[in-house]
Order: sequence, then structure tokens, then C-alpha cells
Amino acid sequence: MAKEKQIGKITHYFNKINVGVIELSEELKTGDKIHILGGEERDFEQEVESIQIEHENVEKAGKGEAVGFKVEEAVKPGDKVFKVLE
Repeated sequence: MAKEKQIGKITHYFNKINVGVIELSEELKTGDKIHILGGEERDFEQEVESIQIEHENVEKAGKGEAVGFKVEEAVKPGDKVFKVLE
């Protein structure tokens, strides 16, 4: 099983555009593989293809920043976000 480290949690979800917002407690960058876990219903992994801060594309974001990114499945505020460590 791959190792994981929690890097934040979901604070918002925009269902019309499939975008989740993460409040980061650790760095996140494009290309990272993440695991989103929200109870029994939500448990999936995906690669981060793009990150936005205030509608601007960025390559990476750090602790304390809130970033938006496309999600492959619906998420909810409070869902935990983990970085999958290879």
C-alpha cells in the first residue's frame, strides 16, 4: 500500500464546473497524485492536472493557501486530501 500524508481538506465544491477548493497544510504541485477521502461515499485518487489561486494558474501552492482544482468525482467540504507518496 502506498504511503500518504494529509495535505489539507476540502472547503468548497463547485459542482457545475467540477472544481474543489483545498485549504492546504502542506505544499501541492501539478503532477502530484492525491487521494480524497470523505466517509464511505468518497474515496478516490487522481492526478492534479492544474491548480488555481484566485483564478490564476500556478504550478505549486504552499501551506495556508486555498487552491482550486478540477476533481474527477464530487467532493464535499470536510473531505480529507492526502498526497500519495511513491
